[in-house]
Amino acid sequence: MVKPIIGITPLFDTELQRLWIRPNYLHAVEASGGIPLVLPLTQDEGDIAALAQRCGGFLFSGGPDPHPALYGEETLCFCGAIDNRRDRFEVSLLNQAVQLDKPVFGICRGIQVMNVALGGSLYQDIPAQAAGEPVAHYQHPPYDVPVHNIDIAENNPLYNILQKAKIMVNSMHHQAVKTVAPPLRPAAKSKDGLVECVFLPGRRFFLGVQWHPEYLFDTDSDAKKLFRAFVMAAENKNAL
Repeated sequence: MVKPIIGITPLFDTELQRLWIRPNYLHAVEASGGIPLVLPLTQDEGDIAALAQRCGGFLFSGGPDPHPALYGEETLCFCGAIDNRRDRFEVSLLNQAVQLDKPVFGICRGIQVMNVALGGSLYQDIPAQAAGEPVAHYQHPPYDVPVHNIDIAENNPLYNILQKAKIMVNSMHHQAVKTVAPPLRPAAKSKDGLVECVFLPGRRFFLGVQWHPEYLFDTDSDAKKLFRAFVMAAENKNAL
């Protein structure tokens, strides 16, 4: 059996001028039966199209805040660091992956890029903009410890994979989905009403989560199920 190649979007260290990736992503993909491939942040549309064709699936990883211009807003004082080059690369790659129905798994920044690339918006800062019951959305280390519950709606890919209406997740974000992009649907929320998961109906696998299952992978069966379902979709074995 040929293992699927999973393209993973990297971080860029502006001081050292180099790409890097947290090893948790690589480990989770490899342990789930995929071959992880760290992608270049190329700005060449032809190269992005080639990557979209050749990879079996894509993991959009965590990282800096998407630029508010992507969803038609000015940058507010509490918005964090941005990476325009990564924004351009990921938005282009995401749209091509959608056109080709390639499996896509978005984590933290990944769900946010999915949302803005398809027409949604974000809270630039949860404490400043989102009223609701206080939830620990930005925890301190260790990151492999869940800190809050999320409620999962029935009849969506996340529920179908986990077969649970509630799970505990870790959390490391100060931004979140505000307006869900028109083609996407929410699959889970935290108790303060923030969207924790979105999906694109009718696709093999197109799922974004606001938490970090890669940190939970070795100790949490739900995290294992998510990564395995993603890699299986890239193997053309499962439709969600």
